[in-house]
Amino acid sequence: MRRAIWTLLFAALALSAQGCSKGDGSSKGAESAHEAFGRMSVEELSTKMADAKAGKTALFIYDNNRKERFKEGHIPGAKWVDHDNIQAGDLPQDKNATLVFYCANEH
Repeated sequence: MRRAIWTLLFAALALSAQGCSKGDGSSKGAESAHEAFGRMSVEELSTKMADAKAGKTALFIYDNNRKERFKEGHIPGAKWVDHDNIQAGDLPQDKNATLVFYCANEH
């Protein structure tokens, strides 16, 4: 549960730079929490990764799994971050960059 809260917090911070809309209680603004933070399909991430590799966009991918799971396998280029000990230095200085946080959500 704690890991999910941290993941949602960092996703919210990442998307706040893109101007997340506030829910007003209407059906239009009553998106579920995960939709408000944004979702990305594997195909969309692959496209963003290709764009970043080509220098078209700034993309940072963070793996919030246990360190052991990260070592077993992770998205190429992903940086492991300890969900209990995130530091400002773990995040990019580029405030316009796209940040992607993921985990296996073992719970």
